[in-house]
Amino acid sequence: MVFIIVLLSLLLLIVSITYFKVNAFLSFLIVSILTAVALGIPLIKIPGTVEKGIAAIMGGLTLIIVLGAMLGKIIAESGAAENIATVMVRLFGVKHLQWGMAFTGFVVGIPLFYGVGFVLLVPLIFSIVYKYKLSAVYIGLPMLAALSVTHGFIPPHPSPVALVVLFGADMGMTLIYGLIVAIPAIIIGGPIFGKTLGRIKNGESEVFQPQENNAQYESYSRPTAWNSFITALLPVFLLVLLTILPYLIPTSNAFAHELITFFGSPAIVMLIAIIYATFSLGIYRGRSMKNIMGIYTEAVKDIAMILLIIAGSGVFKQVMEESGVSVLLAQSLQTLPIHPLILAWTITAIIRGCVGSATVAALTAASVLLPLMQSSGVNPNLMVLAIGAGSLMFSHVNDAGFWMFKEYFGLTVKDTLRSWSVMEALVSIVGLLAVLLLSFVV
Repeated sequence: MVFIIVLLSLLLLIVSITYFKVNAFLSFLIVSILTAVALGIPLIKIPGTVEKGIAAIMGGLTLIIVLGAMLGKIIAESGAAENIATVMVRLFGVKHLQWGMAFTGFVVGIPLFYGVGFVLLVPLIFSIVYKYKLSAVYIGLPMLAALSVTHGFIPPHPSPVALVVLFGADMGMTLIYGLIVAIPAIIIGGPIFGKTLGRIKNGESEVFQPQENNAQYESYSRPTAWNSFITALLPVFLLVLLTILPYLIPTSNAFAHELITFFGSPAIVMLIAIIYATFSLGIYRGRSMKNIMGIYTEAVKDIAMILLIIAGSGVFKQVMEESGVSVLLAQSLQTLPIHPLILAWTITAIIRGCVGSATVAALTAASVLLPLMQSSGVNPNLMVLAIGAGSLMFSHVNDAGFWMFKEYFGLTVKDTLRSWSVMEALVSIVGLLAVLLLSFVV
């Protein structure tokens, strides 16, 4: 009966979001409370459970997500992301444009949230399409594949960060493993698969006609290419460096290890990156502090709902824990003849196919899978990535990204399924295979 209640709760959550179009945060909150009642948690304890669930998950990631949004926003507003894209195209040349676009999407996608990166890079895609008379899908899909992969696998994106906190994983190691997993996924889902799509024709739109001058940045001096790269990749560089340093410094040097632990905290890393970006892309480019703070304020507004959805998932997780269902579920799942990482991917993929949102799918699955990870002894960093891979699967008509791709590129539903949906499935499957291979090594 307990498992039936959990399944019905997940079904109600999915139906609430997809069919009744209820906001994901409100859906999580309402379903969590109803589930708590059904599972026998005393009514007097439910408000405390809700507050505890929100506090537990938000305490570890609010700073990271908010600071990450600020960094992405100023990188976009300053023209730094456009600089990165332009350099990549020049570096790879016309013949290897697909590879250049994939690499551009990867570099730009690390600091930028998916929606911001998509809207920012689509005009670049079409400027290249008009210049070289190529298919927009052929050129653009590798870049968007890279954006999608970074969204699913690599901190400081909301889903990986939230999963790291939930599973008690290490942010630096998850980033390193995520980079390893991302490379084959991008190569296969991007340039290699993209070569089969050259005949798909995109629609014509005046919106995408290239313009000679961009007035957006006229009032401020543009950052250099080096400045753009350094600022965008500074969090990644610091996280990787501060994850490796403890293995290179003698354990007897306690003060050095204390400093590394402090500066290696993801929140501190993101704060350092924001301070650097404030000067390198703001003050030194002629922007006032008021203007820069306005950019940061807008960034926080952009991700407010993402934070609330994550908070709602924390409530559901807390209900699972306090009702004792998590332990029973883990014991039952352990009896299935399926590797925990494959099971995590499968559950997440099914929820993604039903709900449409990668973030919601990942966080919903994590609530159920947390006790399984704890009892099975699976590497938590790899569990984060397996769920991330599953969250990219089954993107179709209930996914906002599907429609963004279709409308921006002027495609039919059939061609969108053939290109976008297949690409998402490829990066998801390749990501899972890469995670399984890593599990034999780490």
